[in-house]
Amino acid sequence: MITFSKQQLKIPQLQKPVYLVSAGQSKFDRAFPDKRTEELCIESFVMAAELLNMSPADLKRYIHSCYYGHFADHFGDQLLGESVIHDRLGLDPLGNVGVKTGGATGGSTLWEGVKAVASGYSDCVLVMGWERMDEVPTDEGNFLISCAADKDWESPLGHIYTGYYAVMAQRYWQIFGKSEESFRKTLAEISVKHHGYARFNPFAQAPMKITVDDVLKSPVVAYPLRALDCCLMSVGAACAILCDEKTAVALTSNSKNKPLRIFVSAGSHTLRPADRRDMDIPLLPNEKADQYRDLGDRFPGGDRYPGFTGFLAARMAAYYGYGMTGITDPTDDLDVIELHDAFTISDVQTYEDVGIRPYGYGRDYVESGDCYHTNPHTGKPGKLPSNLSGGLIGCMHSVGATGIMQTFEVACHLWNRWEEMHGEEKLWKKFNREKPKDWTNLQVKGAKRGMAISHAGVGSHVTATILMDPDHLIRKDA
Repeated sequence: MITFSKQQLKIPQLQKPVYLVSAGQSKFDRAFPDKRTEELCIESFVMAAELLNMSPADLKRYIHSCYYGHFADHFGDQLLGESVIHDRLGLDPLGNVGVKTGGATGGSTLWEGVKAVASGYSDCVLVMGWERMDEVPTDEGNFLISCAADKDWESPLGHIYTGYYAVMAQRYWQIFGKSEESFRKTLAEISVKHHGYARFNPFAQAPMKITVDDVLKSPVVAYPLRALDCCLMSVGAACAILCDEKTAVALTSNSKNKPLRIFVSAGSHTLRPADRRDMDIPLLPNEKADQYRDLGDRFPGGDRYPGFTGFLAARMAAYYGYGMTGITDPTDDLDVIELHDAFTISDVQTYEDVGIRPYGYGRDYVESGDCYHTNPHTGKPGKLPSNLSGGLIGCMHSVGATGIMQTFEVACHLWNRWEEMHGEEKLWKKFNREKPKDWTNLQVKGAKRGMAISHAGVGSHVTATILMDPDHLIRKDA
């Protein structure tokens, strides 16, 4: 049994406050035959400038260093893609660096940007991510993505990421789902919810009005996961502007954007799940020392941690993030979240990893209605709405941009600009998308705090990005 030392559990501290002042993103789609990657990146940067009521040229005068997230060179046939984007944005000769951590690339890029400002190295940074996934066929794209697993051990599962998660889904279903058909329907409800919320998002790639039966009848990709249980392959870009307090005040003086405090934490785990040795469960602030003592009795086979049913990297990112910000219970302390729903099963696993529900009870978050904007059982606001963007299943998974898109979405709620950023007719027309007649405003009223989880591979890297209205911090600055 592995245990953690006090040094390993030490909570990170930022040397100075860091603020997110603006963000932007492009339209997301399966393919953009008429647009180059740099055009999509420029579109996202222009949006970030417009939200500050500034021209891109004026915004660039504040930027000191740049951090670029781009997962797979294979897709765009371009090594050192960050240099190309940096050049096209007109930001030479400023320092820049590329970041690659699989599906967590967007979150990791934010992590690097936050550290640059917190250390005092830069007073204002650009964080940008993108992915070009339309220049290869889907089957080849899946093959390339699957290379972000241990090729000596995981690749024999079929060189498709769904195959890796199918094994985890089967194990989770057997142990915590107790092989009940009702659990499989709960997974399908997640897909229905996320595709449904994507209908109200003009940026989203896969808006759909579907049913649980539609999900359960969609083609099997790797049993028990079906096509509608899986995330999208996407093209698009997203960016964020991070800075210190003085610069934040200057940049937002003529904007509706209030500077938001941003904290990013990270965890990791071995790339090969079979090497994830049994260990004590690191407890989050809302958990008790003896809470999991009888886990194996309640759920036979569930006492091995993390096994195939949870992600230690996500648990550690949450542990560090909650420690940095003073969060004691995410369901009570947060108002909105964006989780990395690469597959419906990974969504459920993450509910438990970040402490929204105890291990073994993740399905209750969906079945209770707490994860919805409007609880379908009560008609009242959901206790902690998740993935109102549509998530990776309904909105996009343009890998290098994903964690930044999630952060953009959370920020829109905290700025009280979600309706403006998703409901304006001109945006729907710009993207050549039809606004549904039943379009619904998903703004979380009074939102002051939110979190985005960015997750890589089979849980090798995970970041937690926490945004807070500076007037509603849980823990005041020392």
